[in-house]
Amino acid sequence: MASLAPLRPAFRVTTPGARPAAPRTRTVRHLGPHWYASVMGTAIVANAGAGLPVRVPGLRTVCAAVWTLSLAMLLVLVAARAVHWIRHRDQARAHLLDPAVAPFYGCVSMALLAVGGGAVIVGRDWIGLPAAVALDAVLFTVGTVVGLAAAVAVPYLMVVHHRIDNASPVWLLPVVAPMVSAALGPLLVPHLPAGQARETLLIVCWAMFGVSLLATLVMLPLVFGRLVTGGPLPSALTPTLFLVLGPLGQSTTAANKFADVAPGVLPDPYAHGFTAFAVLYGVPVMGFALLWLALAGAMVLRARRQGMGFAMTFWAFTFPVGTCVTGAEGLAQHTGLAVFRWLAIGLYAFLVAAWLVAGRHTLRGLVSGALLAGPAPAPSAPR
Repeated sequence: MASLAPLRPAFRVTTPGARPAAPRTRTVRHLGPHWYASVMGTAIVANAGAGLPVRVPGLRTVCAAVWTLSLAMLLVLVAARAVHWIRHRDQARAHLLDPAVAPFYGCVSMALLAVGGGAVIVGRDWIGLPAAVALDAVLFTVGTVVGLAAAVAVPYLMVVHHRIDNASPVWLLPVVAPMVSAALGPLLVPHLPAGQARETLLIVCWAMFGVSLLATLVMLPLVFGRLVTGGPLPSALTPTLFLVLGPLGQSTTAANKFADVAPGVLPDPYAHGFTAFAVLYGVPVMGFALLWLALAGAMVLRARRQGMGFAMTFWAFTFPVGTCVTGAEGLAQHTGLAVFRWLAIGLYAFLVAAWLVAGRHTLRGLVSGALLAGPAPAPSAPR
């Protein structure tokens, strides 16, 4: 399949028990936009942990520390990517024209949004509320602009320039970015002047909810159809099946956030409507998310039995699952049902375990230089 060739340098795979090859020269030339997934996956651990419907001594402090780590990772990555665009503009352009890499530009937006939202959720404990709101306002604005641009530009490139053999779950990345804006934008609503400003931001978030949801409904049948007609994904791509959880969990989270802030911002009929919508929409969508989680988990176990090693696609186990945690937290709040509280706790335990595994392997790959090295040279033809 021709479209998989570009994935080799971007998602380097390591086989369990194999001795790593000698590291090649470290360079930011091959630092693709998929690296922002590690920032998203780290930030969601903090954001979701702070909202768990259970009191654990010291948990909020740990979440604040994890958020600080995500902020540091974001700053380092933004600097490295700036160097990448300045010194390796040809490679940056190649990433945009690569159908396997271009969708990951949606991760740029989501990383900015996740860290910004985390500032208000838990980072304020360490940097103060005024600084947290200011930081979130900047990151939310930039992240939303980048996300909307990616939601238009990447599908445009897919139609005009990319030559694609089969659908992939990574197609969801650029179109789910506006949903992340929709879910985290309500955090800023209480900090705006009462009246038009608050109402406008909430309605804009509601519009982005629709943009992302309808685009997702277009993409999902293509992804499932690819699985049914084309068989299982290659092992390095199998973790990307978890990306489908992103729009499901994030839209449930957004619906619940709308219900939280709508009273006092919108007229009563609409405010009450958002509260009803949070449950009437969130419960069936969360049910489908659990169905997909079981299907994707079974596919990952199958790939693991067939020798799947670590790849950067392991970060797909983090942020999408984290959105399901925050979605379950919102449903627990609005329904009062213990089942959603336990669901949030169980999914969060999985999230933390996945984050530790992905983080450990990524750190090891950075130290060895394997994850920053370019593609291995092709073997010379025999004479």
